[in-house]
Amino acid sequence: MSDCIFCKIASGEINASIVYQDDEVVAFNDLNPQAPTHVLVIPRKHVSRVSELEEADAALAGRLILTANQIVRDLGLVEAGYRLVLNCNEGAGQSVWHVHLHLLGGRTFGWPPG
Repeated sequence: MSDCIFCKIASGEINASIVYQDDEVVAFNDLNPQAPTHVLVIPRKHVSRVSELEEADAALAGRLILTANQIVRDLGLVEAGYRLVLNCNEGAGQSVWHVHLHLLGGRTFGWPPG
Protein backbone atom coordinates (compact mmCIF):
# COMPACT_ATOMS: atom_id res chain seq x y z
CA MET A 1 0.00 0.00 0.00
CA SER A 2 1.44 3.33 -1.01
CA ASP A 3 0.39 5.21 2.14
CA CYS A 4 1.31 2.55 4.74
CA ILE A 5 4.24 3.61 6.92
CA PHE A 6 5.21 -0.02 7.65
CA CYS A 7 5.20 -0.87 3.93
CA LYS A 8 7.51 2.12 3.42
CA ILE A 9 9.83 0.87 6.16
CA ALA A 10 9.81 -2.65 4.67
CA SER A 11 10.70 -1.29 1.23
CA GLY A 12 13.46 0.96 2.60
CA GLU A 13 11.63 4.12 1.60
CA ILE A 14 11.59 5.22 5.27
CA ASN A 15 14.60 4.61 7.50
CA ALA A 16 14.18 2.58 10.67
CA SER A 17 16.46 0.93 13.18
CA ILE A 18 16.30 -2.52 11.53
CA VAL A 19 16.97 -5.45 13.84
CA TYR A 20 16.30 -8.22 11.29
CA GLN A 21 15.05 -8.62 7.74
CA ASP A 22 14.62 -11.31 5.14
CA ASP A 23 12.40 -11.86 2.11
CA GLU A 24 9.22 -12.21 4.20
CA VAL A 25 9.59 -10.13 7.37
CA VAL A 26 11.24 -7.01 8.74
CA ALA A 27 11.86 -6.25 12.42
CA PHE A 28 12.76 -2.83 13.74
CA ASN A 29 12.91 -0.91 17.02
CA ASP A 30 9.68 0.88 17.95
CA LEU A 31 9.97 4.69 17.90
CA ASN A 32 7.80 4.88 21.04
CA PRO A 33 9.12 1.98 23.14
CA GLN A 34 6.99 0.64 25.98
CA ALA A 35 9.86 -1.44 27.40
CA PRO A 36 13.67 -1.38 27.23
CA THR A 37 13.35 -3.76 24.28
CA HIS A 38 10.42 -3.02 21.98
CA VAL A 39 10.77 -4.46 18.49
CA LEU A 40 8.03 -4.55 15.86
CA VAL A 41 8.01 -7.60 13.58
CA ILE A 42 6.04 -7.08 10.38
CA PRO A 43 5.36 -9.06 7.22
CA ARG A 44 6.55 -7.44 4.00
CA LYS A 45 3.15 -8.39 2.58
CA HIS A 46 0.55 -5.80 3.50
CA VAL A 47 -2.27 -7.15 5.61
CA SER A 48 -4.19 -4.48 7.52
CA ARG A 49 -5.16 -6.41 10.64
CA VAL A 50 -4.80 -9.85 12.21
CA SER A 51 -8.45 -10.63 11.46
CA GLU A 52 -7.69 -10.37 7.74
CA LEU A 53 -5.06 -13.12 7.78
CA GLU A 54 -6.24 -16.10 5.75
CA GLU A 55 -5.34 -19.78 5.60
CA ALA A 56 -2.81 -18.97 2.88
CA ASP A 57 -1.06 -16.68 5.40
CA ALA A 58 -0.55 -19.39 8.05
CA ALA A 59 3.14 -19.84 7.31
CA LEU A 60 3.68 -16.09 7.29
CA ALA A 61 1.93 -15.69 10.66
CA GLY A 62 4.16 -18.42 12.07
CA ARG A 63 7.19 -16.73 10.55
CA LEU A 64 6.47 -13.59 12.61
CA ILE A 65 6.66 -15.61 15.83
CA LEU A 66 9.72 -17.58 14.78
CA THR A 67 11.47 -14.34 13.84
CA ALA A 68 10.60 -12.86 17.23
CA ASN A 69 12.01 -15.97 18.91
CA GLN A 70 15.29 -15.60 17.02
CA ILE A 71 15.55 -11.92 17.96
CA VAL A 72 14.90 -12.77 21.62
CA ARG A 73 17.68 -15.37 21.53
CA ASP A 74 20.03 -12.90 19.83
CA LEU A 75 19.28 -10.26 22.50
CA GLY A 76 19.68 -12.71 25.38
CA LEU A 77 16.13 -12.22 26.69
CA VAL A 78 14.94 -15.84 26.79
CA GLU A 79 15.64 -16.52 30.46
CA ALA A 80 14.44 -13.14 31.75
CA GLY A 81 11.18 -13.44 29.83
CA TYR A 82 9.47 -11.41 27.15
CA ARG A 83 6.04 -10.66 25.80
CA LEU A 84 4.65 -10.99 22.27
CA VAL A 85 1.56 -8.88 21.48
CA LEU A 86 -0.69 -8.71 18.42
CA ASN A 87 -3.36 -6.00 18.57
CA CYS A 88 -6.40 -6.07 16.29
CA ASN A 89 -8.41 -2.89 15.68
CA GLU A 90 -8.57 0.38 17.60
CA GLY A 91 -10.30 -1.06 20.66
CA ALA A 92 -7.27 -3.29 21.25
CA GLY A 93 -4.76 -0.51 20.61
CA GLN A 94 -3.91 -1.00 16.94
CA SER A 95 -2.86 2.34 15.49
CA VAL A 96 -0.98 1.32 12.31
CA TRP A 97 -3.03 -0.61 9.77
CA HIS A 98 -0.44 -3.24 8.92
CA VAL A 99 -0.16 -6.48 10.91
CA HIS A 100 2.66 -6.19 13.42
CA LEU A 101 3.85 -8.19 16.37
CA HIS A 102 5.24 -6.30 19.38
CA LEU A 103 8.21 -8.00 21.02
CA LEU A 104 8.65 -6.50 24.50
CA GLY A 105 11.37 -7.33 27.00
CA GLY A 106 13.88 -6.02 29.45
CA ARG A 107 11.45 -5.36 32.33
CA THR A 108 8.86 -7.18 34.41
CA PHE A 109 5.33 -7.19 32.99
CA GLY A 110 2.15 -7.32 35.02
CA TRP A 111 -0.97 -9.34 34.41
CA PRO A 112 -3.54 -8.64 33.26
CA PRO A 113 -2.06 -6.35 30.66
CA GLY A 114 -3.60 -2.89 30.51
